[in-house]
Amino acid sequence: METLYTLGHSNHSLETFIGLLQRHQIQAVADVRSHPYSRYLPHFNQNDLKNALKSHHLHYVFLGQELGARPKDLSCYNNGKALYQRIAQTELFQQGLQRLQTGLQTYRISLLCAEKDPITCHRTILVCRQIKQLNPHLNIQHILTNGDLESHTDLEKRLLQIQGFGHIFYPPNQPQQLSLFDALQPPPDPEKCLQEAYEKQGNKIAYIDPELA
Repeated sequence: METLYTLGHSNHSLETFIGLLQRHQIQAVADVRSHPYSRYLPHFNQNDLKNALKSHHLHYVFLGQELGARPKDLSCYNNGKALYQRIAQTELFQQGLQRLQTGLQTYRISLLCAEKDPITCHRTILVCRQIKQLNPHLNIQHILTNGDLESHTDLEKRLLQIQGFGHIFYPPNQPQQLSLFDALQPPPDPEKCLQEAYEKQGNKIAYIDPELA
């Protein structure tokens, strides 16, 4: 089974960042930042990072044009806000997914973006969501700041909780207490709840271009 990893550089030192990649035997980094630069952490600027990774025998590829959250295509915006569903439907984004899938056949890849928590980043809410639809059997693992892994399945459960759909999960051996009225209602559809949770989270974290707003 192919595995895709994700990692946010957050405020890591370069040594810590590379250590996290090495810990999980990452061979290539796919940078999905639309603008691959950091004002406060210059070691994550594209050229500096690419050279540092190369010195540790790690490959770097920039996919920010294809899979970034701030597309140049103005049709992807509504009142200045980037709409993830529109981005996902563009030919450029689909090309990026295909490049990523092809790369996974050869390399152990981690997506790279800036946000520490994967649930607040488009690498998860946009890119991972879409590639999972193309390849349902893909194993996605999110590398957390302490080096632990959060499976995409566990992240989706966390997403459901955050977006108010936690009621579809019940602790083992603790059946939900339903009123007579509730018992007559059809049970919630977990897949529909998950898709709505993605939409809500995407709307919450989407980039807003001040020049288009």
